[in-house]
Amino acid sequence: MTAALRSRRVLATSAALAALLLAVLLSLAVGARPVPPSTVLDALLHGGTSADAQVVRELRVPRTLIGLMVGAALALAGTALQGITRNPIADPGILGISQGASVGVVLAIAFAGVHTLTGYVWFAFAGAALASVAVYAIASSGRGGATPVKLALGGAAINALLLSVTTGVLTTKAAALDEFRFWQVGSVDGRDAAVVAQVWPFLLVGAVLVVSVARGLDALALGEDVAKGLGQKVATVRIVAGVGATVLTGAGVAAAGPIAFIGLAVPHIARAVVGSDHRWVLPMAALIGPVMLLVADVLGRVVFPPGEVAAGVMTALIGVPFLVTLVRRKAVPA
Repeated sequence: MTAALRSRRVLATSAALAALLLAVLLSLAVGARPVPPSTVLDALLHGGTSADAQVVRELRVPRTLIGLMVGAALALAGTALQGITRNPIADPGILGISQGASVGVVLAIAFAGVHTLTGYVWFAFAGAALASVAVYAIASSGRGGATPVKLALGGAAINALLLSVTTGVLTTKAAALDEFRFWQVGSVDGRDAAVVAQVWPFLLVGAVLVVSVARGLDALALGEDVAKGLGQKVATVRIVAGVGATVLTGAGVAAAGPIAFIGLAVPHIARAVVGSDHRWVLPMAALIGPVMLLVADVLGRVVFPPGEVAAGVMTALIGVPFLVTLVRRKAVPA
């Protein structure tokens, strides 16, 4: 690595950290009830007892923590999935993992009588895990094993199947529709400390798994034969990264719903900033993902006051122009 490249990466990482701190401050201060930054700091550092301080601690801190964790989880998952499939448009939604979590939540609401976010977590995580296993089983069957093309096709097939299951359940269980619709739109609003406590261990495990195969993802980007020639166990890299991505997606989607475009857009932004080395791409994605989600959430609070637009809607509004720009610049290879 040249000194210039290292300096660029360090500078970019520092800038991403500064952007993340600013996004956290905005998330804590901006809303239907604006709170001065001095009051935010007083609430966090000195135990302020004012009404604004209580709003910050009881409502906005859990919301911001969920935004931090979910943004990082989806960004890391998208980076890992693009790496193991060598597909620049792979993300948890396209490969069916998010839809698996949605099926888990639908079944929990319609048949298990679960009506709380803390209850959804386990069903969403189980649904994501089963969908991931199904995609890999389909892709690994037959000649050639789990190639990138077969993974993408298997993901599309499972995604279509699970979407039909979700639609079928909701059309026969109309009472579950309104409750599921609130979760499906994707939001960090209304999340409390209990959800944070349930989610963070899974996010930590998933992040460790993905980061542990960073070198393997670099080798895999050169092709399977080259990766094997470099001494990498391709199947192991794919399984470890895939399990990590599944854990991250299941926990993130369980906590905030299937928020779109973070897993797709952030890996491309990270690679544009620090290059293709996953030892740098993964940490950068973990910083940019929360920034994107928190900024989207803050924008959703202020565009139509006193109401709010869910973060999942705002990330889609931000992500669509980005994807169009990506295609127009031919950043996605044919």
